[in-house]
Amino acid sequence: MIPATSPRVNQMPSTKPALRMKELPAGALEQVAGYFQALSEPMRLQILNLLRQQERKVGEIAELCGSTAANVSRHLSTLQQHGLVLRESRGTSAFYRIADPAVYELCDLVCGQIARQSARLIDERAAFFSNKPSPKSEKQS
Repeated sequence: MIPATSPRVNQMPSTKPALRMKELPAGALEQVAGYFQALSEPMRLQILNLLRQQERKVGEIAELCGSTAANVSRHLSTLQQHGLVLRESRGTSAFYRIADPAVYELCDLVCGQIARQSARLIDERAAFFSNKPSPKSEKQS
């Protein structure tokens, strides 16, 4: 039993520092892969973007996505299984909200990387075409 004077009483449980992927065993890597797999579907990313603004009902998400409620429910189920969204029942309605806003940091990191790769590709292609001699200079040779 912890004495009442202990500094640990009335404190939130300590959280362990975040693990790095290189420190994870194979079973944990499977969970990480499942998390990324849940993010690998464009419709799910669209749903996450809608939930960034506010919590929403399935029908509202379906309408905004231009999809059916059944399809959106299936995607929400996958997102919920991987801890990305939370479901709350209120009367006959179910509301969904984001479980951990850190997912947006991850998505923004990936989007930034894709933008940098695209910019490098554009620069490489531009350099390729800028070194091409013009037809007029070739005739003068």
